[in-house]
Amino acid sequence: MMQVNFEPFPVLVTERLELKEITANDAEALFEIRRDKELMKYISRPVATNLQDVTSLIELIARRRKSNEGINWGIFLKNNPFLLGMIGFVNLYKEDYRAEIGYMLNGKYHRQGIVQEAFDAVVKYGYEKMNLHSIEATIHPNNIPSAKLLEKKGFTRDAYFKENKLSLEGVFEDTVIYSQVKPRE
Repeated sequence: MMQVNFEPFPVLVTERLELKEITANDAEALFEIRRDKELMKYISRPVATNLQDVTSLIELIARRRKSNEGINWGIFLKNNPFLLGMIGFVNLYKEDYRAEIGYMLNGKYHRQGIVQEAFDAVVKYGYEKMNLHSIEATIHPNNIPSAKLLEKKGFTRDAYFKENKLSLEGVFEDTVIYSQVKPRE
């Protein structure tokens, strides 16, 4: 079975970005993201209505990391303390050496290649440091920007499930699964 240890927190650095732990200091910036109904429309989580909602989320993320159940990185521009978004392995399937990746970015920073850059670093970490065999992403079928990102990064659409997810509004919705097997060298 795959063994992971996210202590100390693994900071990832790219050309423009620093991916690091999300802390209570990031609550305001995370609240700005999680209260945006447009950004949240494809995320099966409630829209944040107050700072306590995101403080609880930050605490949950920390607990899941400390118990090695998942890891989320905050996305920051180098030398800038403002949280732009988050990306991480939201579910680990240790017995299968597989993880599910998830990501979201403040709308002000869309179409700048930020998620692509963060995505590359996190996927590389997953394959090289966690020894993952494969990575998956579950998205809403109408989330075209996410589908394009996944396809651009070499993920293939593996499954389309009809009405398999009950939305927060009580409506059954479809989901699409994309995945990638670790590229052979």
